Parts: sequence; C-alpha cells; structure tokens
Amino acid sequence: MSTYIIGDIHGCFAELRALLTQVNFNPQQDKLWLTGDLVARGTSSLAVLRYVRSLGEAVRIVLGNHDMHLLAVYAGITRNKPKDRLNELLEAPDVDQLINWLRRQPVLQIDTHLKLVMAHAGISPQWDLATAQNCAREVEAVLSSDSYPLFLDAMYGDMPNSWDPELKGLARLRFSTNVLTRMRYCFPHGQLDMNCKSKPEHAPAPLKPWFDLPGSIDEDYAIAFGHWAALRGKGTPAGIYAMDTGCCWGGDLTLLRWEDKRYFTQPSNAAK
Repeated sequence: MSTYIIGDIHGCFAELRALLTQVNFNPQQDKLWLTGDLVARGTSSLAVLRYVRSLGEAVRIVLGNHDMHLLAVYAGITRNKPKDRLNELLEAPDVDQLINWLRRQPVLQIDTHLKLVMAHAGISPQWDLATAQNCAREVEAVLSSDSYPLFLDAMYGDMPNSWDPELKGLARLRFSTNVLTRMRYCFPHGQLDMNCKSKPEHAPAPLKPWFDLPGSIDEDYAIAFGHWAALRGKGTPAGIYAMDTGCCWGGDLTLLRWEDKRYFTQPSNAAK
C-alpha cells in the first residue's frame, strides 16, 4: 500500500489520470490525499468531482478556496465567474449529489500514524494542532448543516486577522476558513495578511510566509498544503511540503509518494 499526495487539480482531469497511471494507483490498496481546489480554471471540473467521489474511502481530501467558492455559487451567494469554467458542472444532472458530497468533506486532515497534516493553505502559526483540529471541525460542522448558506454568505472578508480563543460565531468561522483555505503571508506575530500574493522574495517587510514563522505544531508532524502555485513546490522548510505546481496555469500536476518521498509530475495539457 502506498500513500500519494497530489497538489491542486483545478479541473485538470486528464493530467490527474495520467499522473495516477504513472504510479499504478490502485484504489483497492493505496490512499490518495488531495490538497484541495479540485475545481475551477481547468476544463474538466465535473469529471474530477465525479472521479474523486467514486474513490470512496481510498481518497482523503481537504476543501480549498475554489471549492468553497463553488459551494457559494451553487447556494446563490456569489456569481459564477466565466474564467472558472464551472458551467458544465453546475448544469450537470448530478450536481446536487456532487455538491452535497463536497460540502461534507474536511478542511483539515490529520493522520497520527503517518504523522501527516494536510490543509489547503496551511496552519496558522498561532495554532497548535488541537486548536487547528477544533477550528476545522467547527467549519466542517456548519458546512454539512442545513444552515451552510448563512456561513458561506459570511465567509467572505479578511477580518478578524488574528487568533483569539474568545472569537465566536461567524467571526471565528471566517478566521478559521481564511487560515485553512486562503492564507499565504503573516505578520511577525502571526496575524494574517490576505492581500499579498507576491513570491516570497518580493513580499514587503515585515510579511513572512506562514511556514517561515515559528509555529506550535509538534515537530514530529509534517504539513502538506496546496494553494500557492507561485512557490512551484520550492522554498519551504524541512517537513513542509508545497504541492501546488500550477497545472491549470501551464505548469505541472505533482504527486508525492509519502513512503519514500519520491516526486512524480505530469505536465499540463495546456502547455502543449
């Protein structure tokens, strides 16, 4: 049995299948971890969702910001952006089933045996693992409830930008969602900056990538994340794995075989 981690798919279904063929992925034996942003920007979001859902217990995913955006579009909270190429999915006969499955997926995965944590954007330097897990479970509970449109309507926004255990209600949920699905940079004490999208070498002081600030996660755990295609999988400390290598932008789709830390890549069809 092997454990495979794949970065943001973004509707790149053909590349996903080709990458899994490279490693002879067997859903009867292997486990597949996906860093979120299954949909949008690529041409085949519908096929990706159908396939990932069909894998059942062989797959472990986390939701990304584009997955959350899809849920908000479906709920009528925000508009469908043409550049996201979601029309085929939104008009599919099984869209209700796919959306109901998607909104019941986690925003954080933790495996105590593998000592592996996965979140789409990362883990706040202000959180220990127990806090991260508690905050993630709160988001997951409201997403899977009948009141999920209320949460999706309130999730857009950049404040609060600092963790406080006394945060409550929608403000607490918004902070947790921003950490887990949108975060890139933080100020020195861990407050979120939701505006800067530059490469780390061009980021204005005093901003730092979240993974370059001292954190409170047990050093025995590794963290895998997606979201940040501009990193091209490089520049992170030991034990931090940046998996989004920009397939939907003409880069590669990247897979990490966890047991021997070997990487496999599949070039984007858009680059051909």
